[in-house]
Amino acid sequence: MAGVAVVLDHTTAGALYDPKDPFNEAVAAFYVQACGGLGDLYAPVLSLTAGDAERPGLLGYIKGLRFIRIEAFDTDAAVTATELLRFGHSWAAVHAIHAARPSPAHRYLLTLTPKAYAGTGVHPDQ
Repeated sequence: MAGVAVVLDHTTAGALYDPKDPFNEAVAAFYVQACGGLGDLYAPVLSLTAGDAERPGLLGYIKGLRFIRIEAFDTDAAVTATELLRFGHSWAAVHAIHAARPSPAHRYLLTLTPKAYAGTGVHPDQ
């Protein structure tokens, strides 16, 4: 049985970063699973950058975690982001949407703000 691939958006990355956050333990459980080889965690760098503006140090903290793969903001992600920004989605959400959109390597989006992803083609888990 293959592990589950999960994309952390800026809200769940922030919860993992802050040990006092009420969702810290829930998000940390996904990290523990990844540490044990039972899943993969991805963090889109643009989402982390937006999150770092609200919680300074977030990007560096997540970058330092061994079992989270930082998703680069490449040309394909930029094309998706441009389209989504025109429709009013936030900078914090657009890269997470791109990383979690249906593809052969299916990934789930883990978020604390599922309404931010309405109508984007992703089905966030909360």
